[in-house]
Amino acid sequence: MLKLQRIHTPITGELTVPGDKSISHRAVMLSALADGTSEITGFLNSGDCIATVNCFRSLGIEIEERRTVHGAHVVNVHGQGLYGFKKAAGTLYTGNSGTTTRLMAGILAAQPFSSRVTGDASIENRPMMRIIDPLTKMGARIKSEHDNGCCPLLFDGVAPGDMLTGINYHNPVASAQVKSAILLSGLYAEGDTIVHEPAPSRNHTEVMLRAFGADIRHERTHAGTTTSILHPGDPLRAMKITIPGDISSAAFFIAAACLLPDSDLLLKRVGINETRSGILTVLKQMGADITVTNEKGGASEPYADIRVRYAELHGSPSGPFTIAGKLVPTLIDELPIIAVLAAFVPCITVIQNAEELRVKETDRIAAICENLTAMGCNVDDIKDGMVIYGGDKLHGANIKTYGDHRIAMAFAIAALAVDGETTIDDETCVNISYPRFFETLTRLTT
Repeated sequence: MLKLQRIHTPITGELTVPGDKSISHRAVMLSALADGTSEITGFLNSGDCIATVNCFRSLGIEIEERRTVHGAHVVNVHGQGLYGFKKAAGTLYTGNSGTTTRLMAGILAAQPFSSRVTGDASIENRPMMRIIDPLTKMGARIKSEHDNGCCPLLFDGVAPGDMLTGINYHNPVASAQVKSAILLSGLYAEGDTIVHEPAPSRNHTEVMLRAFGADIRHERTHAGTTTSILHPGDPLRAMKITIPGDISSAAFFIAAACLLPDSDLLLKRVGINETRSGILTVLKQMGADITVTNEKGGASEPYADIRVRYAELHGSPSGPFTIAGKLVPTLIDELPIIAVLAAFVPCITVIQNAEELRVKETDRIAAICENLTAMGCNVDDIKDGMVIYGGDKLHGANIKTYGDHRIAMAFAIAALAVDGETTIDDETCVNISYPRFFETLTRLTT
């Protein structure tokens, strides 16, 4: 349990946030699938990403870790190609990581050996039929051990002489994890693998597959739908990867600078992939003073410096401020901190089309609404989001994280701007994505 108090000083200076979690997972996976040794600099050494490393070590991949003189975490992955994996001696344990579980399923589905995969209690309650269905259509032999559509997952392996078949799949939701699982299986399939989505989800897998030498293209229609098309056949080649800072981690400090008067914070080398940077769009619409400079990255993952200076936030000039539709997948992980900011803004904020929050590490919609209510905010829990009646004076409260790292960090930021004491019931859950979050917060606020 951690106790926090309101602060009366601005947040100023420079900050480099840890490497992007989504990209770190994919870098290890594709490096393992490639021929040769890949070097990953800026790897996020957090609970979720360590789960990925441990799983691939169990599959026979040699992975070395070290730190540079400047403190960056470096991982060397000795890839064995698409067919170089070995059967794990036991169950592959993915911890709290949905990304590890779902993406690795796409690889295991194509292997000639059986596997069993499970994670912690949260993972064993998260929906897996969304990957079981399309992978089964490709010819994979995969099932839920308890027939409940959740982990543990059992993979019987591809029968001798068989291989998977490419699929033309219309994903009903914009989910990067589902899309990625299908594309990774597509590397082993006969024929093209095509995934259509109703809106752009994270495209890190497509970007990285292309960098590793895969024949893949990504298209977007005028209607906003997207299609990823993978032509299998070419082996992946090892490469050097530098991972930018995670915008999902940066979001908490961006929000703090928006809340605390006279703040002026520069965040260095933050990833600004357009499928992830929706929070910058929303905050600018709310009146935040945000400047993006030094953009780099070209055709690979783009990154930039983000400067945030305090400015009083506002809502929509007429009617509720609404966050919905195709914007939601670009900021799904940032909705907890956006909801916290909305509680301080004197307007009604409506968040819709965010039902994916119901099946994250916890039911994030319920957790956000419960904790905002405890702080004195009037908020309605609706099926696919929430309605926040912001602007009332908030106060400290006992925050229930439900073991969810993003709930813990979001309400730690809220605690900086409310009267009274706030307690976070489980601060250790931040180790999933940002192990030094509270250390960094203390440094910036004292």
